[in-house]
Amino acid sequence: MTAIGAQAQRLLAHRRPQKSFFETLIRSLIILCVAIAVVLSSISVCDGRWLFARGQLFGLWHFCTVSNGSVLKCVTDLSLAKVEGLSMGVIPVRSMVSFAVVVAIFGLELLMVSQVCEDANARRKWSMGSVLILASFLLSATSVLSFSILVKDHLTFTGFTLTYWCEFIAAFLFFLNGISGLHINSLTHPRNRVGKI
Repeated sequence: MTAIGAQAQRLLAHRRPQKSFFETLIRSLIILCVAIAVVLSSISVCDGRWLFARGQLFGLWHFCTVSNGSVLKCVTDLSLAKVEGLSMGVIPVRSMVSFAVVVAIFGLELLMVSQVCEDANARRKWSMGSVLILASFLLSATSVLSFSILVKDHLTFTGFTLTYWCEFIAAFLFFLNGISGLHINSLTHPRNRVGKI
């Protein structure tokens, strides 16, 4: 046997078993949903205007007021909002929600790499990606909840802006896809297949 034939046999012996169509479909849908959540969360962070109440727009980066002529006047000094603790409390909220996007991007990258590179560490990369997506959920959910607590005196259900709901939905998608990613990995693990035989 030639050296090339021996190498080919070694590579074939170390290849993972082929995935079923449904497993590939589900993993692709998880990756797609995580990508959508990253886009939603990025839009929410960049705009940052999360609550409109009593002619005032509260955000992560700006505080805006609406004058009689419907002209929006925005300032970056959040202490002008005259909400106790907002100017200092919004700093960790900004940090958490921004870090959640970064962590989610790394998690998404690991999920995609695990599907493209069919090596022995693919399942480990998928698990690590799913854990990072769950970490993004914790950061996003904490930031959404913290912001709501900071502006609790101005809260109305209809006052939340579209960008706030983008972050809320992104946090929900991070949770669903992180849990789903870990679950599908545990269902399709080779040790489980050996145990069933």
